[in-house]
Amino acid sequence: MTMIRAALRPVDETDRDRLLTWRNDPTVAAFMYSDHPIGRAEHDRWFDALPANTRRRDWIVEADGRPAGLNSLVDIDRDQGRATVARYLAPDAPRGAGLGGFAEFKMIDHAFGPMGLRKLWAEVLASNEVAWTLHMTHGFQREALFRAHVVKGGLPRDVIGLGLLAEDWVERRPAARARLLGKGFSVEALDAPLV
Repeated sequence: MTMIRAALRPVDETDRDRLLTWRNDPTVAAFMYSDHPIGRAEHDRWFDALPANTRRRDWIVEADGRPAGLNSLVDIDRDQGRATVARYLAPDAPRGAGLGGFAEFKMIDHAFGPMGLRKLWAEVLASNEVAWTLHMTHGFQREALFRAHVVKGGLPRDVIGLGLLAEDWVERRPAARARLLGKGFSVEALDAPLV
């Protein structure tokens, strides 16, 4: 088994161009709500606003020291104790090695640990079975079906809403951690706190 050295680090200025490239790649854009290519000005406005936006946290997923994806908590509502999970792997990121599961595990641990949230939420195109299945393996439960919720490629598409409560994570975390250890992720990588 080849072990991937994986980590999450905060987004920084060096990520500006790569995030625009990733977001516009057809393999990533296919699973986003919007269909239009993101232009430089639109991207720069979004990127420049990140440091002051207290309602989101963004991390770059790294695999063997190379940027390999974006993990985000968005719509953070500290009064309600919840946030929305958003994630994608880069087009050239390793597939099938558990990197997406690792990134999700780290973000859930951070949300329910240091951030003190009580619920995480995700919305996933119903056609993105890989994404919603991964959420469910970490304990997310299907809570909603939004019929014809977004238009992709000119056609209405269904969206699945999934939720995970902090108390459910306490129960599901040991199995998720064991699965990732079995894939070769290190104890240190799994248990190190996020910045």
